[in-house]
Amino acid sequence: MTSIAILSGYRSLRRRLAGVLLSVPLSASAQQLVPTLDWHELLTDPDPVRITALARRYERAEGYRRDYGRARQLYCAAARLSHPPAQMRLAWMYANGLGAPRDTDLAAAWLEVAAASGDLKARRYLAFVGAPNVKREPRCTYESRYDAYAIADVWGESGLYLNTPEREQIAEWVRRLAPEYGLDPKLILAIIQAESDFNPGARSHKDALGLMQLIPSTAARFGVKDRADPMQNLHGGMAYMRWLLSFFDGDLRLSLAGYNAGERAVEQYLGVPPYPETQKYIRKVLRIYGRDDHPPVEAVAEPSGLKSNHASRP
Repeated sequence: MTSIAILSGYRSLRRRLAGVLLSVPLSASAQQLVPTLDWHELLTDPDPVRITALARRYERAEGYRRDYGRARQLYCAAARLSHPPAQMRLAWMYANGLGAPRDTDLAAAWLEVAAASGDLKARRYLAFVGAPNVKREPRCTYESRYDAYAIADVWGESGLYLNTPEREQIAEWVRRLAPEYGLDPKLILAIIQAESDFNPGARSHKDALGLMQLIPSTAARFGVKDRADPMQNLHGGMAYMRWLLSFFDGDLRLSLAGYNAGERAVEQYLGVPPYPETQKYIRKVLRIYGRDDHPPVEAVAEPSGLKSNHASRP
């Protein structure tokens, strides 16, 4: 038999074996390696824990072909949502030149961010490597096309939809009223979109009503007589949000948690409550707002003394 015939027979056998293998159902362990979640989907509703988990799979080639660029892009998205594990992994990748040129100063900058949030491992690493030689802003570099995608899709004003005359009218009211409470109009618009999607008649199963979804007790607390009246509803919601920002000493995440779940729940859990609805709500508002902090407001409440636990932020 010639070598050509042997090679032809081998190729035929390989094709038959491949067909058999494709017809055999995957085992449970094999099925776990098949990617079922598209990474673009994560960035439309960012959950830093899930994003970081997926980034690790790209970094370690677990169920995906190893892709340092995409791993770094996903870590960047989670890091910008104040998730210390992602900040740590970004620091590691920059320190070791994985998916980008080696940059120890940028690695140290990300370590400083994670350490400032109370991450003990980051503090130990930072003490070991020392302060950066050149002070850098903790950001993702732009050598990779993935970084620009992460920043554009996770932050920015693209999440706010003022595409009808009715929404624009509400936005005009907010722009006029919010400064009276020392509030950023963009924050209030983000809350309105998350709460009622600009529907003045929206009512929840918990009897929250109106643009800013006031419940009866909150409305009474802040002098709202008619929750269905859009202007009264806005005044009541803004008064409550200012109070929360004052009570939680400017911490936007805790204030949003209080708006969604009540300040007592935040005090009970000494931080953002472990309610999936509340954690998703915070992420949604911050994504629409485009930032995770707010300028200081007038002190209208005795501060609670609580601060966000960054390691467990939603």
